[in-house]
Amino acid sequence: MAKDCSFDVVSEFDKQELVNAVDQVKRDVSSRFDLKDSNSEIELDGDKCITITTGDEMKLRNIYDILQTKLVKRNLNIRILDPQPIENALGGRVRRVFNLKKGLSQELAKKIVGDIKDSKIKVQASIQGDQIRVSGKDKDNLQEVIRMLRGNEEKYDYPLQFTNYR
Repeated sequence: MAKDCSFDVVSEFDKQELVNAVDQVKRDVSSRFDLKDSNSEIELDGDKCITITTGDEMKLRNIYDILQTKLVKRNLNIRILDPQPIENALGGRVRRVFNLKKGLSQELAKKIVGDIKDSKIKVQASIQGDQIRVSGKDKDNLQEVIRMLRGNEEKYDYPLQFTNYR
């Protein structure tokens, strides 16, 4: 009797790596000649959001570029950042909040399960909270689902990881 194999589709990030990346950005901002005396701030609010406050939009873009570079160097997907509109802050400054994407939303989970079912691969997919469990008899089918989901990652605009592969 064949045993079912399975894996989970999740969307997570390493909190400590995120803290380290933000700390590196703070150090870079305080030492770069074009940002040194700009009264710029970057703050991490738990695992909910990152807030950048600075003098103008050009400096904001520069700090955002530094943040993206540090995230990539620490193996964090930049899709975890959900940029909100730029808003005015006190003293003629600008602020931008980047919400952090963690866990799959119900709409996205339904879309992923629908795509798995439409692919006609012989597996079962079920939503379990903020993750998806994919199971099947053949490991090759599971690997095919992983390849298909990785190919569609741009469409989902969400960082996907595959865990508990057994």
